[in-house]
Amino acid sequence: MAKKTKSARLTLLGRSEARVPASPAEATLETFPNPALCNYRIHFETSDFTSLCPITGQADFAKIEIDYTPGKLCIESKSLKFYLASFRNERGFNEAITNRILDDFVRACEPREANVTASFSARGGIALTVRASFPDRSLGRDSVEPAKIDGSAERHPSAGR
Repeated sequence: MAKKTKSARLTLLGRSEARVPASPAEATLETFPNPALCNYRIHFETSDFTSLCPITGQADFAKIEIDYTPGKLCIESKSLKFYLASFRNERGFNEAITNRILDDFVRACEPREANVTASFSARGGIALTVRASFPDRSLGRDSVEPAKIDGSAERHPSAGR
């Protein structure tokens, strides 16, 4: 009985009629209570990520890897799949896209730590890999505002941590 209560707020899992959101702003990263008391790491990986170049509109393809140590909440994987797929029509520089994924992920589940690695396919003979981490101790980054499409983001150290 308690199992149903914990998963009652998951809206995508087990529903084949669910549709991919039109944009990341419309997507929801769903969570469930962390079932363990000890520290452990979770690894997500997909080679099926696409976003659009903000200048040319050409598709950028990437392998996305997310590693995190959960706090009180874990990310439900189907909602992450839909969230990542929602970038397919999103224009943004690779750096901004990667940092937005991290910022949205951290906002959704408040992990102890998280790392997002986006390995973008070569274009013009140059491949690009972006790694973003939370907390970023070198910048004092332990709370985030959403990344903006122009690549800028506001970073604020959290109060009282």
